[in-house]
Amino acid sequence: MNEQGLHDLNEEIKKKPPTGFDKVKAVVVVLSGKGGVGKSTVSANLAAGLAMEGKRTGLLDVDVHGPSIPRLLKLTGNRPGMQENRLLPVEWHWNLGVMSIGFLLPGKDDAVIWRGPAKAGVIQQLSEQVEWGERDVLVVDCPPGTGDEPLSVLQIFGDKTLALIVTSPQDVAVDDVRRSITFCHQLSTPIIGIVENLSGFVCPSCGAVHDIFSAGGGEKLASEAGVPFLGRIPIDPEVARSGDDGDVFLAVAGKSPSAVAFKKVIAKVIESLNNPPARPAAPKE
Repeated sequence: MNEQGLHDLNEEIKKKPPTGFDKVKAVVVVLSGKGGVGKSTVSANLAAGLAMEGKRTGLLDVDVHGPSIPRLLKLTGNRPGMQENRLLPVEWHWNLGVMSIGFLLPGKDDAVIWRGPAKAGVIQQLSEQVEWGERDVLVVDCPPGTGDEPLSVLQIFGDKTLALIVTSPQDVAVDDVRRSITFCHQLSTPIIGIVENLSGFVCPSCGAVHDIFSAGGGEKLASEAGVPFLGRIPIDPEVARSGDDGDVFLAVAGKSPSAVAFKKVIAKVIESLNNPPARPAAPKE
């Protein structure tokens, strides 16, 4: 989609003042300072798991250049509806509404070639000019880093925002994720906790979990930063298969170690939604 396409989209969905997200109770922004740690998989399973637990849930994919949520939920090719000139989320199972830039691109191979202001503008539209309705929680899947997309999200949703940070256990990932913690502190965003993804490997034959890489980096970082550690999610071949096929892992995984770990993380997130952490004070200049 080029600049003209963005302009046309702007004109189509700004004809009526946005209702915003006033009926959304809480926003959980999934962040990571490092790419390749499975953040979108965590976001998709977190949103699906919350919905399966009875929470009225939304999932917003703001990865403008690589929107993967439609594929992970088998929603590729769907188009959002319109109601009174507002976009409607694409519905998944269990009362989960989904919105992604991927739903608005003419073709699945189209590249989005936008600079920062254009990205911030479309993120604002997908946040404010979508009819989210009454939601207990909106999960936002951000691209890695601390750039335009996560900054826009945290500024748009303001005091409703809680952060969940994903890392893999290796030191090279943990070093980058430290910056995500600093990013949240600088923007006075409460951190629900850290998830250590890709932590160990579930043997498909015996079901045992083996540490094929280093382990414990995320837990150590959580302890150092004084934020909760939500759990370790091991690598499971079924996670990759379900993601490729669009079958949400939690909906098909049964009682595998990875599914159990995901469910424990979701339970802790629900605890945080029921008792939100205090918003940290803004750092002094």
